[in-house]
Amino acid sequence: MPISYPTGAVEEHLITRRSAGLFDIDHMGQIEISGPGADEFVSHAVSSKVIDMKDGDARYSLLLDEAGLVLDDLFVYKLPGRWWIVVNASNREADFAWFKKLAGKTGTPALKIIDHSEATYMIAVQGPRAIELMDLVSGKAVSVLPRFTSGELKIGGIPVLFGRTGYTGEDGGELFFPAERAVELWELLLATGAKHGIETKAIGLAARDSLRFEAGMPLHGHEISPSINPLEAGFKWACDFEKDFVGKAALERIQAEGLKRKLAGIEVSGGVPREGYEVVAADGSLKLIGSCVAGMFCPTAKKYAANVFVPPEFAKVGTKVQVLIHGKPKDAVVIKRPLYIPAYRR
Repeated sequence: MPISYPTGAVEEHLITRRSAGLFDIDHMGQIEISGPGADEFVSHAVSSKVIDMKDGDARYSLLLDEAGLVLDDLFVYKLPGRWWIVVNASNREADFAWFKKLAGKTGTPALKIIDHSEATYMIAVQGPRAIELMDLVSGKAVSVLPRFTSGELKIGGIPVLFGRTGYTGEDGGELFFPAERAVELWELLLATGAKHGIETKAIGLAARDSLRFEAGMPLHGHEISPSINPLEAGFKWACDFEKDFVGKAALERIQAEGLKRKLAGIEVSGGVPREGYEVVAADGSLKLIGSCVAGMFCPTAKKYAANVFVPPEFAKVGTKVQVLIHGKPKDAVVIKRPLYIPAYRR
């Protein structure tokens, strides 16, 4: 996935917000878990409630270690007789090994845990006209699928698992299909959009990042990572404390002790905040209170903004702070996240 196509990152961002963007996300990984005890195993392995999921359902979750730190974030699909788990590219091998290790520790070695990433291609179709495009290209009304569900399709004779999910804050979905048909399906989507007057363009990594940032979605290695727990990152909602899961005891202990830092969003004046930039108190002391984990210009919100980890007393909306940009303090203020309300929350 390139940083951007000739269209340019800002315009790619805006195209996705107004019409339909195509994302080549074959870098994502897909792991299938099935066999005796698979339901209970997946429920224990991931943080969110999944035991109530019906065939076709899709749900966001976290993969934690015993210390309650985030190994990865996932989308979990319940399919007939199996679980289909979508993982981040950089964590694919580690996640696969973690699931295998857990199966041995929990006494469920008969589970089938298969990495399908090499054989499976993945394209995301995102934007307010994405489902319209999918209805046209599939010859089947995928628009009847509720958000956070999935269905089996045939597109130009290509078998596709379509998940009504995404990472942009827009409507749309993610397509899983045989890797050898990738160019064929990509070109068919572009051609169908052109034929029916639906502005459809390829979208690169930079726009994918700004889209997810505005919508308040985390990027592994930034807002979540193996040095960050979900409570401080604002993802307690993705943890079901009514069940047992890896990392639960640690999170309960962290919660009882109180958080030492929290994720907050800030709007910055006078410069572009970047990952790693220091956040200091706005009282003139330049006291270090935190750092930026992501920052950029947000094309829809038309703001320079960053996500930062700071002590809880500095994380309240309206709190003034400063960011050191090239060694110079620039004024900033804590703002409400997300900057762009995702389609599924409207």
